Amino acid sequence: MDILHAIILAIVEGLTEFLPISSTGHMIITAAIFGIESNEFTKVFIVSIQFGAILSVVVLYFKRFFKNLDFYFKLFAAFLPTGILGLLLKSRIDALLENVAVVAVMLLAGGIVLLLVDKWFAKNELHSPEEDKISYASAFIIGLFQSLAMIPGVSRSAATIIGGLTQGLTRKTAAEFSFFLAVPTMFAATAKSLWDDKDLLLAQRGNWNILLLGNVVAFIVAMAAIRFFIGFLTKYGFRAFGYYRIVVGATLLILIYLGVDLNMVD
Repeated sequence: MDILHAIILAIVEGLTEFLPISSTGHMIITAAIFGIESNEFTKVFIVSIQFGAILSVVVLYFKRFFKNLDFYFKLFAAFLPTGILGLLLKSRIDALLENVAVVAVMLLAGGIVLLLVDKWFAKNELHSPEEDKISYASAFIIGLFQSLAMIPGVSRSAATIIGGLTQGLTRKTAAEFSFFLAVPTMFAATAKSLWDDKDLLLAQRGNWNILLLGNVVAFIVAMAAIRFFIGFLTKYGFRAFGYYRIVVGATLLILIYLGVDLNMVD
């Protein structure tokens, strides 16, 4: 991986991490399109630059993120399902990171769901912000939805927002809780990835600048993406993202059917 590839992947990460279109799926697709080699460092890079993106949440929501212990306990309750399953299934998840077909199917299926979500949960938008209370049980259920996003192409953002909607939250409140939940989730994923591959990173000290650059670019781009997403979601809902996912997923499946090799280069 060279610096240009790192910047491209980081831009994709920053743009897609908080949109319901799957950041990991888009980075896998991008890596395949640009012929980025599928090696252990690339996998570490794809996971670790998510940390740069989540730092944008801490900056943008600084006052709300640092408030009371109850808030952190609820985030912990929501984090638990993914944290436990991530430890148990890491090797299988890593194997899926090279499979564009899985991404394509999940993008398509998720797109169909997003076309229906606004209708299913229309009554949620009648609630006042004061009624958007998140209980520990609701936080845990949202966390169960988040665990589905370990499958590339599902989208952590989409899964957690839909999980929030099932608990009666408005689109805006569900999206913001999804942002907050990304912080411990992506931090844990990054920390585990770096720890598991510490020998590789120590052996490739020359690539540390690429990791740092990727995180900085992802942070800057994610700041803009979050501001756009909240405004767009509140006003227009999910349908545009659903159509986008369907088009991308269907296109990938057609290309795969035609024999085009879209998997990352070994």
